[in-house]
Amino acid sequence: MYRLFVLRNDKSGCSGGRPLISLWALVLCSGIGALAQSPAAQLNANAPFSVRATHVLGLPNTKNNSNGTLSIQNNALRFQKHGNPDAQVNIASVRALFLGEESKQVGGLPVKLGKAAAPYGGGRVVSLFAHKKYDTLTLEYVDSDGGVHGAIFEVTKGQGEVVRNELVARGVSSSFGEDQATKQSTSEVTHANK
Repeated sequence: MYRLFVLRNDKSGCSGGRPLISLWALVLCSGIGALAQSPAAQLNANAPFSVRATHVLGLPNTKNNSNGTLSIQNNALRFQKHGNPDAQVNIASVRALFLGEESKQVGGLPVKLGKAAAPYGGGRVVSLFAHKKYDTLTLEYVDSDGGVHGAIFEVTKGQGEVVRNELVARGVSSSFGEDQATKQSTSEVTHANK
């Protein structure tokens, strides 16, 4: 207890600086945390958004399996192949949104020959490293004449979730198709029992 009294009355400056340094460290750490949670990082519903994608099929006046940029601008989902005019779908006309995950073999003929030439079943090991994973984004939308259409896009793995979240933030429902499929399968079971 005497030691505590001595430290408080000690004016050498050595013990008085430690709490001050601790206080500054606390202020600095909380300031860094506040910067990490800045409102500028939040999603802006009107900010343009774009990602590289492959149009598998479904958009009018766009070739199947063409690479380009999938973007969201001014309440429209746009796909533009490099050098060509863009095809667009109004976000308000999108009825359902589905997200899937696929993989495909890359490397073409050289990888197939390498798999065949690998001894003792080594082609299976080559196959492990010759696959690329990607996300598939499927839209069901209504055109200006009231016709229902679909469009399928391939994006790099992880980007499909970002595009889906961006579309959901702008008012697209991603659970509509899942609910409808559940209701349909229930009604099919009901009719099958009769």
